[in-house]
Parts: sequence; C-alpha cells; structure tokens
Amino acid sequence: MTLASLIESRLRADLGATDVRVVDDSAAHAGHGASGAHVSVVVVAPTFAGKSTLQRHRLVYAALAEELKGPIHALQITARAPGEG
Repeated sequence: MTLASLIESRLRADLGATDVRVVDDSAAHAGHGASGAHVSVVVVAPTFAGKSTLQRHRLVYAALAEELKGPIHALQITARAPGEG
C-alpha cells in the first residue's frame, strides 16, 4: 500500500471523509535535509461541520498520528465540510 493510499484509507475510516485528495510534494523539498514525506491533503468530511479550522486540523492529525511519527515529515491540510467552497 502506498503512503497516499494509506492516508486516504485512514482519513475515510477515522473521519468518515467523503472526498480525500493526497499529493506527495516531497520532490519539491528535496535537498533541504529533512527526511520523510511532504504531503498535502484535501479532506471533505461531515464531521468538520461547525468546527473551527484548528479543530479540523486536530482531527486530521489524530487520524494520521502513526504516519506523523514515521513517513510523514510535513503535512499541509485543507479540511472542509460538504458544501463548503
């Protein structure tokens, strides 16, 4: 299983995400000395409704806690509830 598919699977299972897009941005950060993947995610989940950006990000961080200990070095998050632009 690739890191992207693992991330997508985890976010769908833990957050009930209806749409997940994962982009590995690691190549753009090559050579700056950091080890691990640089990943951008866009997550749409009903659980985000009524929550602040900080609360949404905390939910994503919690869902990816194991991956953040290992293969993920940096994570950029866009988290929306269904129907949000």
